[in-house]
Amino acid sequence: MNLLHIDSSIQGDASASRTLSAAIVSRLQASGGGIQTTYRDLAAEPLPHLTLDAFASGQAQAVLEEFLRADVVVIGAAMYNFTIPSQLKAWIDRILVAGRTFRYTAQGAEGLAGGKRVIVALARGGIYSDGGPAASLEHAETYLRGILAFVGITDPEFVIAEGLALGDEARRAGIDGALELVRTVVPQRLAA
Repeated sequence: MNLLHIDSSIQGDASASRTLSAAIVSRLQASGGGIQTTYRDLAAEPLPHLTLDAFASGQAQAVLEEFLRADVVVIGAAMYNFTIPSQLKAWIDRILVAGRTFRYTAQGAEGLAGGKRVIVALARGGIYSDGGPAASLEHAETYLRGILAFVGITDPEFVIAEGLALGDEARRAGIDGALELVRTVVPQRLAA
């Protein structure tokens, strides 16, 4: 089984999304099954923003093939300025490729990358969940759900730590709650 682990936070060891994505990958690897893991750190080795030349590059092809080979994809995403990091957007720009991960039909777009298990470790500084004071400004989870559905991945799993910028106690509680979710949810199935 092939697992693709993506991190995009710029905060290094202080990153909650990196802590969560590493915990998810660790749980998956501990469950056995001969998992082969590929790791891509989009902050340490960022992909260039999309240009016509970059879109057609060998690097873009390699990123797409890496995604297509994966049975499980774990994405560590921080929420910056109400959405995903630009590094992660640059990666998404490499995997949304007509004819490879989606196609257009007379009925509209059809995703071609279904059958993958995708787990997103999302870290948010404020409270953006439904009913929260800033819910209308949440554009990270909604964007990722939309993009994944567009390529055929209709049931992504989200492990969310929020309220992380509301003080040390709130940060600990947010991360601890998300880690508990990792312990209980992640091992349930290895692939869709």
